[in-house]
Amino acid sequence: MSSSVPRLVVAAPSSGSGKTTVATGLMAAFAARGLAVSPHKVGPDYIDPGYHALATGRVGRNLDAYLCGPELVGPLFLHGARGCDLAVVEGVMGLYDGAAGEGELASTAHVAKLLRAPVVLVVDASSQSRSVAALVHGFVSWDPEVRVGGVILNKVASDRHEVMLREALEQTGVPVLGVLRRAPQVDTPSRHLGLVPVAERRAEAVEAVAAMAAQVSDGCDLDALAGLARSAGVLSCEAWDAAEAVASSPPPPLPVPSSRGSAPSTPPGDSAPWTPDRPERPRPQTPDGLVVAVAGGEAFTFSYAENTELLAAAGADVVPFDPLRDEELPEGTRGLVIGGGFPEVYAAELSANEPLRKAVAHLAESGAPVAAECAGLLYLCRELDGQPMCGVLDAGARMTGRLTLGYRDAVAVGDSVLAAAGTRMRGHEFHRTVVEPGAGAEPAWGLRTPRRRVEGFVRRGVHASYLHTHWAAQPGVARRFVERCRTS
Repeated sequence: MSSSVPRLVVAAPSSGSGKTTVATGLMAAFAARGLAVSPHKVGPDYIDPGYHALATGRVGRNLDAYLCGPELVGPLFLHGARGCDLAVVEGVMGLYDGAAGEGELASTAHVAKLLRAPVVLVVDASSQSRSVAALVHGFVSWDPEVRVGGVILNKVASDRHEVMLREALEQTGVPVLGVLRRAPQVDTPSRHLGLVPVAERRAEAVEAVAAMAAQVSDGCDLDALAGLARSAGVLSCEAWDAAEAVASSPPPPLPVPSSRGSAPSTPPGDSAPWTPDRPERPRPQTPDGLVVAVAGGEAFTFSYAENTELLAAAGADVVPFDPLRDEELPEGTRGLVIGGGFPEVYAAELSANEPLRKAVAHLAESGAPVAAECAGLLYLCRELDGQPMCGVLDAGARMTGRLTLGYRDAVAVGDSVLAAAGTRMRGHEFHRTVVEPGAGAEPAWGLRTPRRRVEGFVRRGVHASYLHTHWAAQPGVARRFVERCRTS
């Protein structure tokens, strides 16, 4: 199967150049023209997709060649772009910046090549004039396989400044597709992990997206950008499908034994054996009242849409709830997923909701499957910055001034509700908190990068870790989790 969805990749020489403003503004401006716009973000960012969703009315989706593998970038893109007239892909960091020590892997340039998509380079021109030509020439010529189809000049000071920039860029042969003046009204507030999520400032976020759309509409040649998007190459791959991914994943092995054994003190080596069970197609399943509750609201905003789609495809009735406001878990909850977010910002409010904390603890003690990532890990601890949490894990959590950030290569140390021992996954850490101890008697993962260590907690049906994972890379995770819900 082949597809030629019109698409653009919005990139920049470095972070802070204005990619998010331009990409989000383009999405909203094209949507205002009546187009169905598919929003995408390169890398593991959870926050920008929230603004993309506001701009387009569609789920913002991530394209990560490290977490999911290069082979899934095209299929996941087509999955998100089904039925759309045009797609806009926001890049990450600088155009050629990828996973540390991995060359181009997971860079914006890598994803653009995988998507056969033209690149629009957003350049912060605030402190330069003629030098902009040298900068653009360098980015255009660095990798001949990356097609930079145009430049959008950001933070241009005046009409005279714009004339100088345009004259310089004529020598490069790269067309100027937009010029944006400085516009503080489109700025969005940031804090310790980046932009403040949409869920925490929805009214202000709507206004900011509208301002971005107006600025881009006024300053950019939307017709030329749409024409560039239509020049994208044909993608010869099938769209990813959650039901097919679950059907082709290995079936869950026998139930997990009681967690009373000891775990290795170091991560299994690269030669650790792992022989997946023989794949077989499961019987078609539909939600049958098997409720998997998924945390949401302002405190838990980090999640990949494909993870919940896989849970539903595996037979779960996925029901969201808000730990800040709901005093009970959804009726009939058989499993619980608590993703990432900002519990450190809402520690007092989360702690004050004692009925829900007790309900979560009771569910965990019953042996029901609980999967917690990063923010979810903090919520399951005894306390967070001195505020009582759920007490499921014998660990304390606190804020620090140190940022932990980066991709991780991981292997499951033992059996859990998510993975059989030896299962290999790639993940991402992004936090300024610390949990003490950092691993339980039975850790969740052995990490090979950047240093060898064990991390996280496995206790009865609980799997809690700092590691964010994209289940499309291992759809058997969702199938295994739902089956444990069914049998626990």
